[in-house]
Amino acid sequence: MIRTNSSEAPVDVALFRGEALAVRSIVGGIFMGLANLVPGISGGTMLLAVGIYPQFIGGVAEVSILRFRPKVLLMLACVVGAAAVAIAGFAGLIGTLLDQYQWAMYSLFIGLTLGGVPILWLALRPADGTVVWSAVVGVVLMALLTATNPERIGNSGEPGLAAYTILAVAGFSGGAAMILPGMSGAYVLLVLGQYRAILDAVEMGADAARAGEWAIAAQSLHVVVPVGIGVVLGVVGVSNLVKVLLARYQRATLGLLLGLLLGAVLGLWPFTDPVAPQIGDIIRGVELTTLELVAAVDPERYHRVLFAPSFWQVGGGLALVLLGFGVSWGISHLGKEVP
Repeated sequence: MIRTNSSEAPVDVALFRGEALAVRSIVGGIFMGLANLVPGISGGTMLLAVGIYPQFIGGVAEVSILRFRPKVLLMLACVVGAAAVAIAGFAGLIGTLLDQYQWAMYSLFIGLTLGGVPILWLALRPADGTVVWSAVVGVVLMALLTATNPERIGNSGEPGLAAYTILAVAGFSGGAAMILPGMSGAYVLLVLGQYRAILDAVEMGADAARAGEWAIAAQSLHVVVPVGIGVVLGVVGVSNLVKVLLARYQRATLGLLLGLLLGAVLGLWPFTDPVAPQIGDIIRGVELTTLELVAAVDPERYHRVLFAPSFWQVGGGLALVLLGFGVSWGISHLGKEVP
């Protein structure tokens, strides 16, 4: 249950035992980090799925006003640390798996996402008009976001004030989206044309650090630092906003979050294939008039079209959806008191 009494009320970390809080925070941080590597998957959804979303946003809001409590700091450290390790360790692997097994990965992600629905439903039942209309708004917003599906060519830019500002703004936008269940921070970065530059910088820095090539790793900081600053500001700002909304308009806010959660699945249909662009296509507002421009389009940004799945793909997809749902739903019960 999500409990909030006022906008000034501290986050209720007493809902979990210390060990369970740490375990759920680490698992939630790992899922959040992995989710933020994939456009269309919400980091906030993963925190919601493991049942620490209200504690996380409340904790961030507390720290932002310089209030520090050990359990809150432990929770935030576990989430942020686990997310950072997951992002650094799996940036390359996630890209490879998505390239080779996208339908399977997206099926799993659908299950993980839907696993958070029962948590919100338990906090909202019985549903009333406020909840229903708020949820409808959330679904419509996600449907509109999915429908935009812009295609872009990567644009990393050279180090400098303009590039740093763009990266910081992208980080802020991605961080703000990341903290909202149903909203994908990585998808926002893709819309802003900065996703590939950031993913490549993280992968390069992590690989160089593991190899002990610190000079090369330091080069990634030109991207990682301004993005990181923007992400922190975005997360802090939205966490405080959501905390106030939960305190003053709890049912409407939770209904909207439920709609965002359900609507997120719309952008995760697994059975699509990439189609290479042709001369005359328009990508990121640029008409591809030559073979050189066509060749410059990164395969990550190819337009995807629906295909008819085989019987085995449908069966395997449903099994992975159920697996993801079971994992997410099971994690959400960690640390709950047994009546």
